[in-house]
Amino acid sequence: MKGDRKYILIFLFPMAALMSIFLYYPFFKSLYLSFYRTKGFFDKKFIGWDNYERLVSDKLLGAATLHTLELMLYVLIFQVGISLILATMVDNISKFQRFFRSVFFFPVVISGTAISLLFVLFYNYNFGLLNGILTGLGLEKVLWLSESTALKAIAVPTVWHYVGFYFVLFLTAMSKIPADYYDAGKIEGINGFKKMTKLTIPLILSDIKVVITLAITGTLKVFEFVWVISRAQNNTDVLGTYIYKKALVDQNFGYGSTIAIYMVVLGVILALLANRLLKSDEITY
Repeated sequence: MKGDRKYILIFLFPMAALMSIFLYYPFFKSLYLSFYRTKGFFDKKFIGWDNYERLVSDKLLGAATLHTLELMLYVLIFQVGISLILATMVDNISKFQRFFRSVFFFPVVISGTAISLLFVLFYNYNFGLLNGILTGLGLEKVLWLSESTALKAIAVPTVWHYVGFYFVLFLTAMSKIPADYYDAGKIEGINGFKKMTKLTIPLILSDIKVVITLAITGTLKVFEFVWVISRAQNNTDVLGTYIYKKALVDQNFGYGSTIAIYMVVLGVILALLANRLLKSDEITY
């Protein structure tokens, strides 16, 4: 048994080392820098809690937070919702399941930057695909990236990119549900939409919690869609682009690190809140 533990530790050590280098060290380094005012890599001055006090009065940070939360709302409703519906439909067919898995998962393997560039061509006012279709139908062109519509336009590729990932997670969870549950449900007259709401969703509730947590943390990291499509302009700045501007454009790594800590705390709070709201008696099998 002691020998087994030795081999377990040997296999765990590389991953623990990687997590320490690329996760824990950057986090504690950001925590350390958040107490400094910096200009570049070498010019720094200890200022205590000043950066955290600045967070409270930073209106641009507040706007970026609201934009992030709005984008998160679209992701939770449409990305998670569409993936759950698609998984339910595919789970109810016996043929072509592998085909649909591949088709729906395919966008996940494409770079977010490449997808963003694709949607830039869709949204372009002068020669974009969408306005080309409108012109062909005799309708007026639309400024898709206006101040009132830009964030919604960015939400479309953001949602589409990871629908396939959550679809696969849901479908895998549904495949583990014993057929006896559905057979018993048929006897009780549970079919169609009731089957989804009264059997499938309660049985995979723990997986739904995981997906919602991933969706929340994933939205906090959104950067390329906003930066490539709108250059973080027209009222579309999110936390990912705002921290980039402060840390790399303004070279203020101290305040950028403070925003990073703020993002971590916000993500943890939202994830805990979401899991709290979904807390219920789960059906086990």
